[in-house]
Amino acid sequence: MASSDSPSLQKVTALCGNVVTGEYGKGSKSERDAFFLETASGRFILRRKTGPVFGDAELQQYVGLQVECDGFLSGNTLLAEKIKITTKTC
Repeated sequence: MASSDSPSLQKVTALCGNVVTGEYGKGSKSERDAFFLETASGRFILRRKTGPVFGDAELQQYVGLQVECDGFLSGNTLLAEKIKITTKTC
């Protein structure tokens, strides 16, 4: 049984934004460099659903590019099942 404190998963399709890197969790045990998807509706930590939690080298190829993602939002994290480069306006 899931805890009521755990964030729920929200399915998203074609979530569009720019991929950037930056600091996450400054001053905490979770402090690290992370990948983010910056969208019109907010900034989300970007992870591949099947990728590692830390240091996912495959995400590096998208830094500085505009992408569309399908996947799940869990709190401020996007667990991407599909990432594709796009030229459409976000």
